[in-house]
Amino acid sequence: MLKHFLYQDKKIFYRIEGKGKPVVLLHGFGEDSHIWDEQIHFLKEHCALIVPDLPGSGMSEMLDDSLKMTDEGKNAVINHPSPVISITDYADCIKVILEQESIPSCMMIGHSMGGYIILAFAEMFPQLLSAFGFIHSTAFADSEEKKINRSKAIELMKEYGAYSFLKNSIPNLFSSSFKEAYPDKIASLIEAGKQFSTEACIQYYRAMMNRPDRTHILTANPLPVLFVIGTEDVAVPLKDSMQQIKLPLNSYIHILEHVGHMGMWEATTQVNNFIWSFIQDCER
Repeated sequence: MLKHFLYQDKKIFYRIEGKGKPVVLLHGFGEDSHIWDEQIHFLKEHCALIVPDLPGSGMSEMLDDSLKMTDEGKNAVINHPSPVISITDYADCIKVILEQESIPSCMMIGHSMGGYIILAFAEMFPQLLSAFGFIHSTAFADSEEKKINRSKAIELMKEYGAYSFLKNSIPNLFSSSFKEAYPDKIASLIEAGKQFSTEACIQYYRAMMNRPDRTHILTANPLPVLFVIGTEDVAVPLKDSMQQIKLPLNSYIHILEHVGHMGMWEATTQVNNFIWSFIQDCER
């Protein structure tokens, strides 16, 4: 079922599939809710999946960097050198979905940027989470080197457009063996990148670049935390992932050999089973 609501005066769309325990699936940068289609098909027989198009992706409208809701609920223009829209805005948007659906507590699974949003959500609304998981994501802030690379990417997008950037960056998210075996699948994801506006992609990059370190959310966290890690992931390197998996009290750790940053596509059956097993364990 496709639904929508207004957030910061923008129309935000989300899907609900299946019945049972509520599980929110959050996509990453350069994706929309359809990145989870294989997981939805598998999991909808077991739980109620809430799968949004994040603001600026899919059918959802981009948030306005020049507008911010004041305490009184009125829009006010803010002249500020740093970007107004942050990862916390996306997290707050997800909270509104839960309010719309009268969901008091849920599990969240996020891919890449979706994981960053979950960490912000856990910081702001811990009482609304029963468990959460990361598919190729990290609690660490961007390193100085990565911030420089993101800044360069923003300049490239300004000059050549988001699609040109996505066309060149998407193949690097996959393992070498997957690229060789399934060029058509990678081409389909690149083609889907045409939907993104340059402004939305720049907004995401700025939000990611400016997000703080949130390893404190993982440290001694009492909730179950799922980690799915790829040995060939260049976006979230294995060494970084290995540093964070020991932080929660209750970690579920799965390392996918010869998989890059896109385990949902590269190792679909394994990722489906990892998520379903995690859900079952958390229900016990």
